[in-house]
Amino acid sequence: MSIDKRNRLDGDLFRYSVTKNNTIFIDYEGKQVKVLKGKQAEKLLTKIDQAADEKAVQLLLAKVTGNFKRGNERNGKG
Repeated sequence: MSIDKRNRLDGDLFRYSVTKNNTIFIDYEGKQVKVLKGKQAEKLLTKIDQAADEKAVQLLLAKVTGNFKRGNERNGKG
């Protein structure tokens, strides 16, 4: 059974950056969607270090951000 049946994680959808005090900022398509601090951040960094490839890292980032994108977001006027 494949987790990524539609190959959505093949691209570079999620990016993350880590500060000196191990705060993680997670971006989705260039927009910040999550900030992790403390034990949550340490746990995620450990999992990222153990990840097999970039697709596994993308899956970890997708899971930690939760189900924030449902398709009904407003794009704004204009």
